[in-house]
Amino acid sequence: MGEHYKASLSTLVYIEDPETHQILMLHRVKKHHDVNHGKWIGIGGHFEKDESPEDCLLREVREETGLTLTKWHFQGIVTFISGDGVTEYMHLYTSDAFTGTLHDCDEGELKWVPKEEVLKLNLWEGDRIFFRLILEDPDFFSLKLVYDGNGRLCSAVQDGRDMELFDVLDESGQKTGIVRERNVCHRDGSLHGTVHIWFLREHQGKWQVLLQKRSAVKDSNPGRYDISSAGHIPSGETPIQAAVREVGEELGLSVVPSDLIKIGTHRAGFSARFHGKPFVDQELSTVYLCFKAFDLKELKLQESEVALVKWFDLKAARQGISDQSIPNCIHMDEFDMVKDEILRGKGKTLAEDGKGFRYNRTKQR
Repeated sequence: MGEHYKASLSTLVYIEDPETHQILMLHRVKKHHDVNHGKWIGIGGHFEKDESPEDCLLREVREETGLTLTKWHFQGIVTFISGDGVTEYMHLYTSDAFTGTLHDCDEGELKWVPKEEVLKLNLWEGDRIFFRLILEDPDFFSLKLVYDGNGRLCSAVQDGRDMELFDVLDESGQKTGIVRERNVCHRDGSLHGTVHIWFLREHQGKWQVLLQKRSAVKDSNPGRYDISSAGHIPSGETPIQAAVREVGEELGLSVVPSDLIKIGTHRAGFSARFHGKPFVDQELSTVYLCFKAFDLKELKLQESEVALVKWFDLKAARQGISDQSIPNCIHMDEFDMVKDEILRGKGKTLAEDGKGFRYNRTKQR
């Protein structure tokens, strides 16, 4: 027999006004000894004896708001592991049909909030995930959220698949202590860390740069040329660890930290829509150069990330990136940062080692 554990059952519903498209939110400010104090949440509560999920849903809405739901949609099951020894299974609903008049709630202040503003409220990080899923995907989902007992999100798993979590940074690059899911970061523009690895070689007396063409299914800039290898820094990982891992995953190429030369950081951001969804990217990138010799035939590209890779003459690449004759999502100031570093070192710090060219600038990790 497995170890006994405490479990609780609950419901939560996001009620939408069909005319104004505002969501009814509860600001939990009336009870000081409240695990949710100061947070904004939907409407809900725990099961009472012999209740079904729908019994609990309708009762909680009626008690907390005075409204009676006339139609609702079951969106998913959320498993909360809070770190305090109790596992909660929450039944998540949405509704846009109700009768009655809103009354005061003894749990907090009720407020109709524009749908697009909800993710800007002081929410639990896990709540940001399932509210985003409701906005973007009508399919039923199972979401498992693990917290550390102090309100910090440690893990998120959707339908059995791990979700990516990032450390939110301040403008100085320091971690704020907030851990946020990838797609939430890309919806609200949270600053997070990435790594950019530029592969370069000298070929027939000229410098070349390796560019990758992004997969057509990427969540941003599909089908455009990009840095040789790049990726996000997961929560808890260092930039050099992320860089080594990304090169292995995307290109199938084994590198070690000593193969990578840090030349600085790059701050960038943009807003766009991809696949019908808003995408707001704010990132601080640690930039590396790599001169490891390899044959393109050796690479095993990650199909979900990279469609192809190609060597470009450095000068021609700059022109193509600038005028978009090479369709790309590369920031020109970062490309110039790399180009200037190469040209500054050429003839002084470049030495042939028989396998290719090795850049001898002091390595920073």
